Amino acid sequence: MVQSLPNHALTHLNGAADFAADIAQCPTRYVLSDDLTRLCTALAYSKGARNLACADLLRVPSERVWVEWCQSAWRSELQLYGFQPVAGHAPSSGRRGALIRSSPSGRCGLIRTFWSTGETGFNLLASSMEAYFDLDTEEGEEPDAPDDQETPALCVSDTTNQDLGVLHRCFRFRYERSWADYYRHAMLTAERQEAVARHLLGTIAADIPVLLAFFLLLSTRTGLPRRMPALERLNRSRARAGKAPLLDHIEVSSPIIRESHCAGSGAPTMVRRVPRLHHVRGHLVRRGNQVFWRIPHLRGNARSGVVRTRTVTWTIDRPPRQSSAAADRRPTVPSDAPPTARDRLR
Repeated sequence: MVQSLPNHALTHLNGAADFAADIAQCPTRYVLSDDLTRLCTALAYSKGARNLACADLLRVPSERVWVEWCQSAWRSELQLYGFQPVAGHAPSSGRRGALIRSSPSGRCGLIRTFWSTGETGFNLLASSMEAYFDLDTEEGEEPDAPDDQETPALCVSDTTNQDLGVLHRCFRFRYERSWADYYRHAMLTAERQEAVARHLLGTIAADIPVLLAFFLLLSTRTGLPRRMPALERLNRSRARAGKAPLLDHIEVSSPIIRESHCAGSGAPTMVRRVPRLHHVRGHLVRRGNQVFWRIPHLRGNARSGVVRTRTVTWTIDRPPRQSSAAADRRPTVPSDAPPTARDRLR
């Protein structure tokens, strides 16, 4: 609740508590292991993965999906790819989650992200921005908002790499309706508006490529290792301790990828000098409906082990095309957002 200083009027801003029932009733909930979180983050942000055109292979597996992961694994992997740590946030604290509402085809929808601060799980926050997407957006076009309303939309781009593939073409970000009204009435300067927008984009935009990588792995022919934990005994103990029960969910882990080690080498047999030991970033290669992941590894002269393989191959079956009527159905979202001109943040 926010109170206006001039007239003391109270405004309710949409937050995490407003989604408690939606998440509790969500039919599909995934909890990612730390190794899978790191793998999805590496797939999303490795140098060779940015321009990969995988939009036709991506789909959300259900009309309502909750995905949750640990922040420490996510942040530590992000730092390997140039993301600076967030000031005031301990790398070992908190969890993150995303609620996705999708069309039956899984090709368009709306995403809202959430996170907790500290280890207790009581300090829960929701992004004041939401992302909408249409994976069938053609180059040069704009994705349509799921509520067919013309609302302020922000496009994420990179000054060093204008072509961000799926994220740049198929996703747009906007304020949630109550937050849009709040900032519109705040009468911020243009400079302050941009500063606020950039800050709030940081609460959601970095999650999107990680979610896309996870959905891509889910659609592979071999799938991902999954486990349905038995929560009855644990929830009885939590109830006796006065704690809320854990929701039913699927625990998803990474396919077995051994830690990479440096390749051993003897005396050089070529005139060319043996390269010094160095780290090779992971990158993706796509050929048809196969996606190859060159895992991060060490290359050069070393004596402490061997890289057994540098390539992981995933084959993805192309789903049958749905009817146009089913594909065009959008997720139901509030449609009373005020119509305004489209904006773009670069």
